[in-house]
Amino acid sequence: MLTTISILFISLLSAQVDLVVSVTDLASAEPLEGITVNIENIQIGFTDQGLTDDQGKVRFKGLPTNGLYNVQTVGNAAYYPASASNIELKNNEKASVQLTMARISETTLEEVAISAKSTTRINTINAEVASELNLKEIQQIPVEGRDITRVLFRLPNVVQATGFYPEAPSVSIMGANSLYTNYTIDGFDNNERFLGGQKFAIPVGFARNVTVLTNNYSTEYGLTGNGVIDITTRSGSNDFSAEAFYVTRPGAAIDTLFTGASPYTQRDLSGNQVNNTFMRQQFGIGFGGAITKDKTFYYVNVEQTFDFKENLLDVDRLNLLASVPGQNTFTYVSGKIDHRWSNRFCSSLRANLGLTGIERQGGGLEGGVAFPSAANTQQRNAFIIASKNSYVGAAFSSETNVQYSRFRWNYADPVNGAGPSVTVFDSITPGPIAILGHPGYYFDDLENTIQLQQKLNFYRGNHTIKTGVEFISSDFQLAAGGNPDGNYSVLLSSAQVNDIAQFGTALDVNDIPADALVTGYSVELRPATFGTRQNIISIYAEDQYSVNNRLNLTFGLRYDYDDLSKGGSEQGDLNNLAPRASFNYKLNNRSVLRGGYAMVYDKILYAVYSDALQQNTNSADYRRQLQALIDQGALPENTNLDLITFEGTLSAFAAGVPYLNGPSAAELQAQRDQVFSAERRILNPNGFQNPQTHQFSLGYQVQLSEDKLFYIDGFYNKTNFLYRLRDVNAPAPFYPGPAFTASDVRDPAAADLTRPVAIYEGSYAIIDGDTVYGVARNVVMTETAGESRFFGISLNLQKDRSDDNYSWRFIYTLSRNENNTEDINFRAMDANRFEDEWGPSINDRTHVFNTIFNLFPWEGWQFTFAGLVQSGMPINRIPDAALYGTIDLNGDLSTNAFTGQYTGITDRSPGETRNSDRLPWNNTIDLAAQYTFNMKGGGHFEIRADVFNLLNAENLSGYFNNATQSNQIQVGPASSGVLVRRNAAPPRQFQFGARYYF
Repeated sequence: MLTTISILFISLLSAQVDLVVSVTDLASAEPLEGITVNIENIQIGFTDQGLTDDQGKVRFKGLPTNGLYNVQTVGNAAYYPASASNIELKNNEKASVQLTMARISETTLEEVAISAKSTTRINTINAEVASELNLKEIQQIPVEGRDITRVLFRLPNVVQATGFYPEAPSVSIMGANSLYTNYTIDGFDNNERFLGGQKFAIPVGFARNVTVLTNNYSTEYGLTGNGVIDITTRSGSNDFSAEAFYVTRPGAAIDTLFTGASPYTQRDLSGNQVNNTFMRQQFGIGFGGAITKDKTFYYVNVEQTFDFKENLLDVDRLNLLASVPGQNTFTYVSGKIDHRWSNRFCSSLRANLGLTGIERQGGGLEGGVAFPSAANTQQRNAFIIASKNSYVGAAFSSETNVQYSRFRWNYADPVNGAGPSVTVFDSITPGPIAILGHPGYYFDDLENTIQLQQKLNFYRGNHTIKTGVEFISSDFQLAAGGNPDGNYSVLLSSAQVNDIAQFGTALDVNDIPADALVTGYSVELRPATFGTRQNIISIYAEDQYSVNNRLNLTFGLRYDYDDLSKGGSEQGDLNNLAPRASFNYKLNNRSVLRGGYAMVYDKILYAVYSDALQQNTNSADYRRQLQALIDQGALPENTNLDLITFEGTLSAFAAGVPYLNGPSAAELQAQRDQVFSAERRILNPNGFQNPQTHQFSLGYQVQLSEDKLFYIDGFYNKTNFLYRLRDVNAPAPFYPGPAFTASDVRDPAAADLTRPVAIYEGSYAIIDGDTVYGVARNVVMTETAGESRFFGISLNLQKDRSDDNYSWRFIYTLSRNENNTEDINFRAMDANRFEDEWGPSINDRTHVFNTIFNLFPWEGWQFTFAGLVQSGMPINRIPDAALYGTIDLNGDLSTNAFTGQYTGITDRSPGETRNSDRLPWNNTIDLAAQYTFNMKGGGHFEIRADVFNLLNAENLSGYFNNATQSNQIQVGPASSGVLVRRNAAPPRQFQFGARYYF
């Protein structure tokens, strides 16, 4: 039965890897031909043997990544044997081992023991620039909440990101937008494809290795010019192993023992803000072993996290001050089965389930008026099942892979279900005194994705030819827009306010008097689900040519087609041919010089397309406005209005309606053609270009000794066709120079009259002599015309523990990232003049120093110090409203547009360029202290304490943050020295844990 099930369902995910063993003479470094090399992996029962060729190389093809490998040469009459042990392979790498054999006639046994060490750490195959952390290293580093992304910034060219919404991905590679990073699990796609970031957040317990590829990676990788984060998952072996853990972050009870509570709000693992009441509890298990020895292996991991938090409901008018408890839940379940039919044929199956709920329970961090009846939960749920079959022939290897994934992102699932939203005012309080019911909007994204891969490697003499084809098809369905049950604003009399005070925190929409005065009412006109399918096909070929025992050349070509690139045109971006070329030259047995060039194309983010649908309309008035823009040359002459417009979401408004009995969407449907909009979208009639990156790198790597590795890499990346927004109905240019004064501010009404389709009185246009109301002030479309430039040098020096009681890693990066667009919602400050937008990336750091030091002073004890020092991140200087009476100096009202809530204020202080100032340097030291003791009867018990920000430094940048809540937007010119501290990195925090494992 088990065999039948395996045949039907199991195919390999534990990726197959080639290992090249090079054997040379210790004294002359010349290659040795005809040497027998044995390889074994006792944990999975694998053995094999090969003979070195005329370059002293033997290739072991299609090795499973589970277990550890030992390789050994067979000695002969002329040479002593040489060996390398505990070799760990990771997904899709081109691994290499250098073995040096000493001549018996020239070398003593003692010299052999000292000199003939293997070199397993340097890359002698290609120019791929990658850094990694294995499971042991991950477990040593202080990691908050066992979140794998919290270790990534310990690697070169990776930093914590400032994103443009709370849940944005938390790390940036080479200073770019975090949305553009590609995430993979065992080489399979793991991207949330609506915006970006991880689909399934793999916890520490299911990760065996995490690798960040930043430059010149294989043609097998594509669809990003910003780097790849690949996680190799854990597998079982012949030896049964298991772990059970408990981790807690007690919160303020411990964190504030030595210092007072932080004045700044913090963030949970999802990126949402929390206050000092926050605490976390985590527990989980993992276990794996053999179903059939040497044949079938399994591994299972289950982890659960609970975040506990409190908000404050503070309504003076209702004499109400109460705590509102809330909870976040994170559930991760993963399983994997690997089966070896033979040394040539392997199969496996992996499944992952992630269930995340982020509760918005009402109240506010420091006081708010949202009642528990208005509570909602953000849900991010993922399911992945993936399989792979791998076969190794005499002169070829093959992989056939398939993955299905489902992701649902319901941004605000109301706790009390569908219904109206009510905002309550009175005549005394300036703002609302209560927010009740539905959150007032919908955003429920559902993605179903199929990924197919076919890979073939051919081995012809000194050529290794890799070919492959990949197809990814994602079906998107989005329910989004306003509330179909209506949003009400009501004004209560003093008597009515006194009446509802009796309900306390239980106040609900039905407790508001039926005769309440409704001052505002809106309802969604199109409560429907919409979306499309995105298909991406990729084809690649690569030839790795081993010229001799020192020089490897790699030439590759990749082609990607993304049908979403059609946009509002009839044809997509068809010319995405991407060549790659690199070299790796072995200077000696311990050092290499490597370099190369790669062209890489990115995918089209679905949000670009979806936003253009949702915020669109095909009303007659809007189409007339678009035709007028075509006639004036603001849009191409051949624009097809049917392709660029869509019946998107739109709210209608009514006044004087009875409470909870406002007109329905059907009754107000006539407003669709007459509603004036501040901003509407269209699909780009020219379609989209897939973002294109040119990567150049040159590096040197040397294994100084068996336990010390040094490498330095230089980079230059040039990216074209980045996303940005163009307003095709923008007002005439208006640039506030350094001598600008309040009297120079342009009035919005004056600016509206300079638009291609002029807007009158802020509410209508005149087209062909007709007054037209259903138009938009800003007619916005995404264009792929942005650019960025990255320069960087990274130095890395690391020492393994070996026979010592310490190990360390030191990384220094000097870099600069400049661009003229920052995000998919980025728009120019004035009249689409993107040439004036060049400046440092929001995630740019000039200097980054990263150090990890592990100390093992006594048996069972371990201390890890992780230090991070960074130069300050950029500040964008915006106008001072106290000086000018407004922050909208050019009168284009862009600060009120949809995009402003994500990217912040676009206007800049007169005389300032974008991101022209810098925040102070920041520094953080984290500490992990751990003691492990052996249990009677076997097994180990580990107790651990992590202290984050040990010195309690106040850092104003350099941490995971949201742009509009960060310190990177400041008022006034840089010369003013004004620095308002809105936010800061987490203060000192403690985390405690216990783990039993064997």
